[in-house]
Amino acid sequence: MDETREAAVMSTFAALADTLVDDYDVVELLQTLVDACRDILGHTAAGILLADESGQLELIASTSEASREVELMQIAAASGPCIECFHTGRRISVPSIAEAPARWSGFSERALTLGFAAVEAIPLRLRDLTIGTLNLLNASAGEPPASDIVTTQAFADVATIGILHERTLKQTEVLASQLRHALQSRVTIEQAKGVVSFTAGAPIDEAFTLIRRYARNHQMQLSTLATRIVRREITITGAADAG
Repeated sequence: MDETREAAVMSTFAALADTLVDDYDVVELLQTLVDACRDILGHTAAGILLADESGQLELIASTSEASREVELMQIAAASGPCIECFHTGRRISVPSIAEAPARWSGFSERALTLGFAAVEAIPLRLRDLTIGTLNLLNASAGEPPASDIVTTQAFADVATIGILHERTLKQTEVLASQLRHALQSRVTIEQAKGVVSFTAGAPIDEAFTLIRRYARNHQMQLSTLATRIVRREITITGAADAG
């Protein structure tokens, strides 16, 4: 691993470790994780599914609309490598989606149509508790280097510890509330993306980038900013507003 990449990996670990304090944003934490998988580890796209208090998976973070569509399709069909990863608590590797098992035909067809050729599903797990999955999509077939899988699993482990924050066994009510808030926040963020896409005349992916940039530059939580955008209290019309 070259020095620049190693520094980026360590910076990501530091950002994830910052969740071990009060008042952190779960959605921003997980978005940081999927962005790192794309930008540092070189995956084409990444997404995270989290289980709510009833055990139903919901999409919380994704790096593109294409990856979002693949994840939502698996949830709707209750079938796919990411779903199996969640239920088994084990990493599921599909180096060639074109050769994936027939039981995942719906997933395979959609993923291939969207330009993805391989997928890795990594469990977000602490001991025997699996709370979701980190899913890596690639445009080229083949398995990622073993060192990247180790790094990705370490990212996932730190994020899981951050989410649970030592409350796994003692404060299930707090966990349920936190995950419920994350799910509600994601709905609002999706609405805000649509608003900014319209006001800025930008694609959905670019609209999300503008929202995140504004949140960081103005030291606001992503979910708080999204709520204010939806309420029309803040208007982002382009890169100048987001800066």
